[in-house]
Amino acid sequence: MTGTARITKTWAPTAARIVLAVVLGYAGLVKIRDLNDAGRSVAVYRIVPDDLAELIGGALPFAEIAVALLLVAGLATRVAAVVTAVLLAVYVAAIVSVWARGMSIDCGCFGGGGTLTSGAERGYAIDIARDLVLLGAAALLIRNPRTRYALDRWVLDTKEE
Repeated sequence: MTGTARITKTWAPTAARIVLAVVLGYAGLVKIRDLNDAGRSVAVYRIVPDDLAELIGGALPFAEIAVALLLVAGLATRVAAVVTAVLLAVYVAAIVSVWARGMSIDCGCFGGGGTLTSGAERGYAIDIARDLVLLGAAALLIRNPRTRYALDRWVLDTKEE
């Protein structure tokens, strides 16, 4: 394996792991400050009943933070990347759903979700693009979960290639 290929194989997934950890951690921490607001953010999508939306909104920040901690530690990296990919796919599907139904809401991805007065369409495209890029990072990490500075290396007793 050439030097460049080796760097790409180890450092690109490491960067993906850290980026995903930072994004999920930030999203969870912002939402955890007001769990009622997080529940309302899920409810405005009108995909699930309000009671279930409150439950999802209350649990989601804790799930995002837990996955972020696994990613930053590099522990159970492939599992954390799969969970991240599932979350991102659900987020994209939810945003596409409200866009297709002509609704004008803030995604609530980083707290403060609610109804907007204008500009949602441009925001939807940006939110979807952002989440698809992050989904690509998660896919990279699923494919190659062996990263630098990860606890997986010690837990699994694997050797660096």
